[in-house]
Order: sequence, then structure tokens, then C-alpha cells
Amino acid sequence: MSVIYILLTISIIVAVVFFIAFITAVKNGQFDDSYTPSVRMLFEDEIVKEQPKPSVKIKKTN
Repeated sequence: MSVIYILLTISIIVAVVFFIAFITAVKNGQFDDSYTPSVRMLFEDEIVKEQPKPSVKIKKTN
């Protein structure tokens, strides 16, 4: 039973260390994307094809 307490303590410590490393990386700008906005205007947008309007044929009955 004491092994469970040891493993639980170690896993919580490891999780806290990874969380602190993640927060530090975010604050230092590790995940900032400075390249994509500068080249976004060079790529063409996808061409949207207009679908032809369906022709409506009205049948006249007399």
C-alpha cells in the first residue's frame, strides 16, 4: 500500500514540473507564430465556384 502513496506523490511532482515548464514556455513566447502572418497574404484564397441558379420553369395551364 505504501508503494501507491510513493507513486502518487512522484506522479504529482512530475505533473507539476511539466505544468511549470509549459507555463514558462508560454510566457517566453515559445508558441508564438511569427512566420505565418507574414506569408499568409502570399497564398491565394480558395476559389469559391458559384453554383448556377436553378432555372425555374413555370407551367401555364389554361
